[in-house]
Parts: sequence; C-alpha cells; structure tokens
Amino acid sequence: MSLETLQKFQLLTYIYLYIMPKKKKINKKNHTAEFSLEKDLYNFIASKPGKGTKLKHLIKWATKFDEGGGLFDALEELIIKNRIEEIEQDVFRAKGKINTDETFIGEVDLTQSGNAYIIIDGKLNDVFVPAKKTNRAFNGDIVRVKIFPGNKKTKQEGEIVEILQRKKDTFIGTIDKTENYAFVVTDKKFNNYDFYITPEEIKRSKVNHGDRAIVRVLDWPPTMKNPIGQIIGKLGNAGEHDSDMQAILVDTGINFVFPKEVEQAAKQIDENISEKEINKRRDFRNIFTITIDPHDAKDFDDAISLLYLENGNLEIGVHIADVSFYVQPDTPIDKEGYARATSVYLVDRVIPMLPEKLSNNICSLVPHKDRFTFSAVFEFTRDGKIESEWFGKTIIHSDRRFSYEEVQEILESKEGEYVKEILDIDHIATILRKQKFKNGAIAFETQEVKFILDENKVPTGVYIKERKEAHMLIEDLMLLANKRVAELIGKQKTTVIPFVYRVHDFPDMAKLEEFGLTAKRFGYKTKLDSPKNISAELNKLMQEVKGKPEQNILESMAIRCMAKAVYTTKNIGHYGLAFPHYTHFTSPIRRYPDLMVHRILEQYLNQSGRYEHLNTLEDKCRHSSAQERKAMEAERESIKYKQVEFMSKHIGEIFDGVISGIQHYGMFVELNTTKCEGMIRVDTIRDELIFEEHKRRFVSMTNGRNFEMGDKIKIKVKNADLGMRQLDFIYVG
Repeated sequence: MSLETLQKFQLLTYIYLYIMPKKKKINKKNHTAEFSLEKDLYNFIASKPGKGTKLKHLIKWATKFDEGGGLFDALEELIIKNRIEEIEQDVFRAKGKINTDETFIGEVDLTQSGNAYIIIDGKLNDVFVPAKKTNRAFNGDIVRVKIFPGNKKTKQEGEIVEILQRKKDTFIGTIDKTENYAFVVTDKKFNNYDFYITPEEIKRSKVNHGDRAIVRVLDWPPTMKNPIGQIIGKLGNAGEHDSDMQAILVDTGINFVFPKEVEQAAKQIDENISEKEINKRRDFRNIFTITIDPHDAKDFDDAISLLYLENGNLEIGVHIADVSFYVQPDTPIDKEGYARATSVYLVDRVIPMLPEKLSNNICSLVPHKDRFTFSAVFEFTRDGKIESEWFGKTIIHSDRRFSYEEVQEILESKEGEYVKEILDIDHIATILRKQKFKNGAIAFETQEVKFILDENKVPTGVYIKERKEAHMLIEDLMLLANKRVAELIGKQKTTVIPFVYRVHDFPDMAKLEEFGLTAKRFGYKTKLDSPKNISAELNKLMQEVKGKPEQNILESMAIRCMAKAVYTTKNIGHYGLAFPHYTHFTSPIRRYPDLMVHRILEQYLNQSGRYEHLNTLEDKCRHSSAQERKAMEAERESIKYKQVEFMSKHIGEIFDGVISGIQHYGMFVELNTTKCEGMIRVDTIRDELIFEEHKRRFVSMTNGRNFEMGDKIKIKVKNADLGMRQLDFIYVG
C-alpha cells in the first residue's frame, strides 16, 4: 500500500471516528459467531467484485465495529497473503483462485502509455490489457492472462492474473534524488515502474541526481506500489555510443563483463600442444585445409579439408574447434559459458560466450598454427553420394584463411589460389543443396542490414548484405555435419541416449493464411492450405520477390509464421530444413548447445556411458533457447539504434517506402533504400480514419482511401529518437 494511501486512510479514519455523527454501536458478537476483522474484511471486499471497493467505503464499514484502528493491519495482511489486491489507487479487490481453463499464457508487449498487449501463440490478434490491469508486469514477462468476452466492434481485452516468468530484473534509468530518498526513473518504453532507492542505498552507491544508472529489482513488498531497487552500475549520458550499446545489453538482460575468476581461469589455460594429446587424435596437419569466414571475423570455429583419394573419391572433413578439450564441465569458464549460452553480435561489437583467450586465440582455427578439433569426415563419390563417414578428435593446420568475398571471386572467375580444391568442394556443396530443397527444405533468404561505420562507429552508409554461393558452400557442409551427428546418436536402436536436438515444428496454419492475404495485396498468389505444399509455395514466392522492395517484408512475415527453432531433448525433426534429425555441432565457440553436443558425442564414441540426466539436459536446452532469444533481441535493437542514428542526418527528407505493419495507433513503413522502419502515427494524418482490425487496415471516412499492408507510400522523416530507438514519419502521399 502506498504512503499516499496510508495518509488518506489515517485522515478518513479520524473523520469517521471523531467528526462524523456517532451511530449506535453494533455488537460484534451479533455480527459473526467469532469476529475476525481480517476474515470479515475479506468477505466484505469479496462481496463487491468487478470494479472493487474504495478505501473510504472500507473505513466506513470498519468504524461500524469500532475497528478503524486495526483496518490498516488487516488490509496489509490480506495483501501479503495475496488474498486481495490494490487494482488502482485506494481501490481493493479480492483475488480468487485462478481457473487455468479460462486463461492463456503469453508475452507482455508494453506500450509507453502503460497499457499492454499480450502476444499469445496460436492467436492471430494480441490481447489488450489496460494499464490498471497489468498486475506489476514488465515488458517481455511471460504471464497468464484472463480474456473478457468482447464483440466484433471492440478489441479483445484481458487482465494479467499471474506473472509466470520475469524476462529480466535489471533496468536502465535516471536518478531523481531528493534530500532523503531517490527514484530511478526508467524508460517507459521498457518498464512501467520507477524504482524506489533507500537512503542507505544512495549512500552506498554514491549516485547523484541526474546520473544514468543500472538498477536491479531488490524487493517488491505487496504493500508498495514501486519496487525497491539496488544500484549495480552507472552509465554515461544518453546519446553516447558506448553507453547506449551497454544500455541495449542491460535492457535485454545480457552480461557484458566476465567475472574476475573467469578471466583468471582463462589466463591459466596451457596453450602448449603436447605430443601425448596429439597421439590420441587423427592427424590432418598435412591435408589441405582452409577456413572461410566474414572479412572482419575474429573467431574461426570451423575449417574444411579436402583429400583426393586413390579410388577417385573426395574426402571432405568438417573440422570444428575442440572447445570441450579446454572447457571442462563445472569449471568457472563452463558455468559462465552456460549462463551466457551464446555470443551476442551487435552492429559494432561482439559479446563473446567465452573469454577472448579461448574464442579469439587457443580455440580459433587461425592459419599456420596447429589446432585441436572435433571432426566429421565424409568420403564422397564425384556425384555427391556419401560412401563412408567418420567422427572423432583431430588436429589440423589451416593452410589459408579466406574471406567469403575472396572465395566468391574464385567461384565466379574460376581463377585464384587453390581454385581446383575450392571448385571441387563447391561441387559437392551444390549437390547437397539441391538434395535439401528436393526433400522439402524452405529457402529463406532473409536480408541482413549492414552499416558502414566511421572511426567513431557512426554510420555513414547502409547496405543489404548479399548471401552468395560462397556463404552457401560453408552453410551446406555445416548442415551436413549437424545432420549426420544427430542421426548417429538419434538413430540408435538399442538404447536412447540423452541428446540435444535443434528442432523446428510445423508452421501456424492460421498465420500462414493471413500471410497469404498479405502476399496477395502485393500481387502474389500462394496456395498455403496444407503442410505438404508449404515449402514449394514459399520457395516459389521467395524467388519471385527476390530483389524487389517488398522482399524484406514478405520474408520477415513468412518467418514469423514459422514456429521458432529451439533446443530440446525431444526430437520432432526440423521442418524448415526437412531433416528428421538435426542438431548444432559446428559452433561451440559461440553456442553452448554445440559444446554439450561435443561432450555427448565424445562419451558415445568412447563408450563411457556417463550421460547427463535427461531432465537436466532438457533444462539446459530451455535455458539456451531463452538466451538465444535475448541475443537476437539485442542484435535487433542495435540495428534499430544504428538505423535511427543514420536517419537522424536526414530529418525533413522524403523517401519511398512500403507499409510493413499496421496497428490501431499507426502504420509502420519500411524505406526501400535503407530498410529502416519508422512509424506514421494515425493522429498526424489529416483525415478521419477507421481501423479495421480483422483486415489490418485503415479506411478513410472522407474519400474512401485505404491504407493496407504492402501499399507503396511516400514519407517525410519527422524525428529520430536515439533514446527510444524510434523513427517518426509524416505521411506525404
């Protein structure tokens, strides 16, 4: 209960007890057999459901029994016991048992006004929750929501009845300090509560008014409207590049500093390669081996070898950094790697899963140095048939580090260093690719936005990264290794081995139907009526939209129709790749599930039988999937930040774009040239517009003009807000 409520309570109690005319005292014994203020207070509040009971009515009720003085304690006790709740200032309501049959589980998407939309899997439309019914939920929390009956003219409305999982417990805000206490005023885009900071915490953390701070939820007593915060760090001013990038990491719950004990453990790792360990491994040091990576990559976790066999076949090895040799289970480095679960790739920096000594040095497959690897080796006929395969620990010595651009030039010109070897490897990769699509894989070619940064990391240009044959060469060989490792373990007939699968479920048919209607507005016909023809139809559509302004919108929408790929011990196959068995084996430097797979595969090959318990492994899979989603969100937010920073130099300029999304409050527009996305707020358009939710469009009441997904549109850049990572556009025509 807030301080303001308590003060009102004391004042109103005084008025009722000492100023208002006295009524005849009611005998408590005649009221109930055994009078209990707490019990009777609950019954009184529960008798008035719906909008709840106001504080003044509670005081008036209590004074009838000469219990005005004990009312506050009874109210506080009922709140602590979670039997009643303060649904708004000075208004209380009884909390009954939750009937889970009448509720749904979803994710909170908070708006700046404090209202929320709950995103529920399987439901096309999000559920609106007014601010007073969000029940202390933060943006991104997983919650249980009760939906109230509505009608066709009103949007679905609900109430959050239970918070199941907090997305994060740290936030960014500005210190608002008074003489005796302070608040951390948070960015309302990400959190709808400010944090109370005690005088003791102010003294300990040495914060000053106006500081930008990182605050953690320390406690949240049921009687307080605001959570109590602990200051865990300070940031630079908003608008400073490093400060804002760190803020993105904090907002998404990602740790960007390694603990001292982890850094110390990394320093103590022996870099020397012993003959004793070499003798345990298959030696590939005299076999042609290369790496192919982005030009600015620092961690090289995979390499490809090629050996021409006497029978005319090709032996291609997929060699992966042997992180499991250096990172043993339950060590400080392993625990920190598991906590992070993935490396995070922002526009201008990488937040690695492992300390730099491992990720960029000992485990990185740099050229001209011996490196320990875990390998999948395949013997191919010239027509791409696999004759044999081998898995095990190896040692390699990379002959050359290639960038994707260098390999692409060789593939196109048929000239250059190691041209014969690269063309032969590409020949096999091309056959694998064709087999994959023939079996029903979906060819998503998502457009990746890249930035040209100056020496101060300020964007001076934006471009779309092209995915060419060189990228696909590596991708298809990695897919092969992942698939065959999963098959090796997953197809065991005698025993079930606890294993980490990368699975991808069937798409949501209702969402696909809506996607088909959107594609139709762009002029494309699709037949997405059954899972059998989805891959062929989507592949056909992806080819048709390639290179067109709407490519990014339709590809992004198609991906959102798909189920999310996750890690799990329960294999259901990978729908998007059309693989019955699939895992992640090829990137243990940057993905913890790959490290788990390496350990399981080693145990299987050594027949040790000491496998991790299935339930423990499943918990680790869930954690890894959750961390992957956080990393993807941070990466998206860093791209948004750079897009807004780039467009801030173009205020007042006019651009062509396409309507990429429609909500009741406005339209999202993606610009054709830069792929930057901004919002046209509906109240800035000089027209009377009606939002038709079921058709996701605005209809003009004056001239019959419609605004729909896919419409081409001209906009003027009105504002670029770096703090909110948001672009505001004005409709031009």
